[in-house]
Amino acid sequence: MPKVSRDTATQGGDYGPVVEQSEELEPYTVDFRSYREDVDLTPLLRELPDGRCQCPHWGYVFKGELRLRYPDRDEVYTAGEAFYAPPGHVPVHTAPGTEYVQFSPADEVRRASAVTLNHFPPLSG
Repeated sequence: MPKVSRDTATQGGDYGPVVEQSEELEPYTVDFRSYREDVDLTPLLRELPDGRCQCPHWGYVFKGELRLRYPDRDEVYTAGEAFYAPPGHVPVHTAPGTEYVQFSPADEVRRASAVTLNHFPPLSG
């Protein structure tokens, strides 16, 4: 049975403000993320349709908070909460030290990550 942890993930890297550790467990990607500083992905998503992430995500917040901006509202998830993020969101991280794991359709998250992480040259990976 496929499985992954932060320690065994083979993809991703250290992008400065964000550390991403991920693995594809087809047809999904498991993505562990840690944020060192405030990051508003609004300017990084402008290349995507409607300037928003169009990939759905399911996840769990270990530390800090995850804020997702939608056209009509903000959703905030804090440590200990599970979440579902439908398409059409913008992640805004305003709590340094935030850590969460998300599960996403592999093909869709690959497209979104290629756009956003392209703005952060990897420090290692």
